[in-house]
Amino acid sequence: MHTQPPALLLAAGRGERMRPLTDHVPKPLLEVQGRPLLAWHLQALADAGVAQVVINTAWLGEQISSYFGLNQLLDKRKQLSISYSHEGVDFGRALETAGGIARALPRLGPMFWLAAGDVFAPDFLFDPAAAQRFANSDALAHLWLVQNPAHNPRGDFGLSDHGLALNLPADDPRPRYTYSTIALLRAELFAAPWCNIPAGNPEGLAVPLAPLLRRAMDAGRVTAELYPGRWTDVGTPERLAALNAAAVQ
Repeated sequence: MHTQPPALLLAAGRGERMRPLTDHVPKPLLEVQGRPLLAWHLQALADAGVAQVVINTAWLGEQISSYFGLNQLLDKRKQLSISYSHEGVDFGRALETAGGIARALPRLGPMFWLAAGDVFAPDFLFDPAAAQRFANSDALAHLWLVQNPAHNPRGDFGLSDHGLALNLPADDPRPRYTYSTIALLRAELFAAPWCNIPAGNPEGLAVPLAPLLRRAMDAGRVTAELYPGRWTDVGTPERLAALNAAAVQ
């Protein structure tokens, strides 16, 4: 694989916990340290050599497509080609993560980067070497995990010594980590036996991603690693304010 796979940026959520900030502005356009949240991912993707990005939208999605357009010339050498999966226009609502991915899948090909548009991870590198390793593996997903933030103290998934993500039972004492919402995924994960959404999700089914990941983990088909850099789920006005206050200190 000589080129980077495309990327899907998730930007369809309502941002209920961010109200009133998100009553008139979609959360991915809220500014962190002087630029919209989503712009941080777009710049990092371009820096890493990703050329094609799909953005899914629902709540106030027209603002996102109006802001970023179909191309982003980030400097004289790096240009992103951007397309949109407008769930709000097509179905009147967001389709949750797996439903949104399935809807966008015809534009993405056999493997792709995934990142949530409301996560601030300025140190994350969309590393082409990581994409190559994933392409050479039989994993259906590779997840980046982070240390548990205060709002998710129990974490989401375990991590084996051999780099497998683990779907741990509730009473398992091994540590869990929080899924960063950054991943590499194969389209195969969104077909039987892992997923029963029809190709392209023409009915607009709203389906979460975690159950698919857990099924694949139980089969040993999900790998993971810890991401040690800065990471914030910008889910509340207080977290947004803290990030912006830190920038001026």
